Amino acid sequence: MKNIWKEKIMRGEKTMGLFINAGDASTAEIVAMTDMDYAIIDTEHGPFDVESAMNMIRVFELHNSTPLVRVKDSNRNSILKMLDVGAKGLIIPQVHSVEQVKEIISYGKYFPIGDRGFAYGRGAGYGHADHVMQGLNKYTEISNSESLIIPQCETVGALEHIEEIAKMNGVDGIFIGPFDLSIAMGIPCQFDHPSFKDALVRIRLACEEAGKFCMVFCGDENVAKTRLAEGFKHVTVGCDYGYYYNALNAAVKSVLG
Repeated sequence: MKNIWKEKIMRGEKTMGLFINAGDASTAEIVAMTDMDYAIIDTEHGPFDVESAMNMIRVFELHNSTPLVRVKDSNRNSILKMLDVGAKGLIIPQVHSVEQVKEIISYGKYFPIGDRGFAYGRGAGYGHADHVMQGLNKYTEISNSESLIIPQCETVGALEHIEEIAKMNGVDGIFIGPFDLSIAMGIPCQFDHPSFKDALVRIRLACEEAGKFCMVFCGDENVAKTRLAEGFKHVTVGCDYGYYYNALNAAVKSVLG
């Protein structure tokens, strides 16, 4: 089991990905063939569930790209099943408290960090993957290291406890959802508001101090460039349907004027 994106993070590289909210395994495969470092299969807002996500994960592995999944909620089955089918990392939405993060860790990490239910699913090569063949202890150690748990900071509760959350053993990184966070703060989409800017800095610094990575959603390439200039290293830029729409309209404009 190898998480190529994590290796880039550990080398201090800047990375870029996008959300997959439309399409199927074939369109996901096109994304996997690009220079994007990762993609997030969105089962919170997208129409996908475990089986369709599994088929997308397969094509990402085929092209040595990294499939992440935003799960639909923080319940045990939502976390467990996506890890069992091979997601290399999970983004967990609607995190409100430290206690909730403790539960998420217990569901997503094997002993001794958590209490993840044991099974040799697809992500373990049905019991025949290389890291499984090294014995149970090695399998759980590698799984805990390579399967990333990434709470999403998009609520006031998460923001108020971000330093403690970022330091928790079992939390690998933090994902910032700027739209929901600004709404929760009472300043919807006011991304230039001083309070929102302060929140971004606070989250980023909390991650840096804890030795964890920090991801941030960006609506377009210009926002992504701004976030990188501010010190963020991992930007998720837009969604697949946005790229499809913009590319098609650009083609029409190019041909018809």
